[in-house]
Amino acid sequence: MTKKNKIKIIVNGKQTTINSNFSLKNLVDKLQIPLNKIAIEYNKQIIDKKKLKKVILSKNDRVEIVHFIGGG
Repeated sequence: MTKKNKIKIIVNGKQTTINSNFSLKNLVDKLQIPLNKIAIEYNKQIIDKKKLKKVILSKNDRVEIVHFIGGG
């Protein structure tokens, strides 16, 4: 893949390079994170997990992925 087919986004404060036309679902799959244990903020908005395939990432987008941790 050529460089122009890549974009840079920020994931949890770190710059990441991904393919263009990458969805939030693709990103979660790439990071190998179980969907049932996370919340996703995309450009300062919480995203419903049912809509992850519809959200296509763009250059300079910011994604925060928060893991749920149980305890007592």
